[in-house]
Amino acid sequence: MSRRVVIADDDALARTALRTILDAHDDLELVAEASDGLEAVEAAGRLLPDVVLLDIRMPNLDGLEAARQILGSQSSRARIIMLTTFDLDEYVYDALKAGASGFLRKDTPPERLLSFVRSAGDGDVLLDPAITCRLVERYAQPRPAGSGASSKLSDLTPRELDVLTQVARGHSNAEIAADMYLSEATIKTHVSRILAKLDLRDRVQAVVLAYEEGLVQPGATGG
Repeated sequence: MSRRVVIADDDALARTALRTILDAHDDLELVAEASDGLEAVEAAGRLLPDVVLLDIRMPNLDGLEAARQILGSQSSRARIIMLTTFDLDEYVYDALKAGASGFLRKDTPPERLLSFVRSAGDGDVLLDPAITCRLVERYAQPRPAGSGASSKLSDLTPRELDVLTQVARGHSNAEIAADMYLSEATIKTHVSRILAKLDLRDRVQAVVLAYEEGLVQPGATGG
C-alpha cells in the first residue's frame, strides 16, 4: 500500500527535488505540493495524507503553525516531518513539542529522506534519541526544583514513571527492558499506556514532557 505524501516548501527548486525523489518510487504517492503553510494545511485537510514534509520557514503561515493546525485536526492522520537547515534549532524543538514526528536537514541524502517518509507512514519514531535529548536539554523550560510532583504525571504508576524516565534519557525499549528485567513487549505496553494517559502522540512528545515537568534534569541522558 502506497504512502500518500504532501510536500510544502516556498522554494520551487526544493519542491522539484523532493518530487523527483518521491516520484521514482511506486510505494510513495505525491498527492499535493504547497508553497506556503496555508496551502499545506488546506491540502492536508482535503487529501488526508499519511506524511507531510513541511519546510519550517515559509511565508503567510510558517511550518510550525502549519504543523500545529494539521496535527490539531481531528480528521488528520498525518505524520509531520519538518525540513530545516539546522539540526539544533529552537523552531525544531517547538515543532517536536507540537507533535511533529521528526525533522530532516535540507541537505539530507535521498536514501535517508525516503527512509524517513516510509517510517513516518508506518507510524514509527524517526528521531535519534541523542538528538532529541540534546534539543530538549537546550530549549526545554523545566519546572523549578522542589516545586512538587506534576499533576500531569500524577496518573502514572511508579513503574510507568520509571519507564518514562528511561524513555526521556533516550533509551530504547530493549535497553529499558534489560535494565528493568522485563520483556520488551511489557515495556512496549507500558510506553503505550503512558502515551495514552498523557494524551501524547509519540515518544518524542513524552521526552519533551518529562523534561518540562522536571522528571528528568538536563545532563541526565546517560544510563
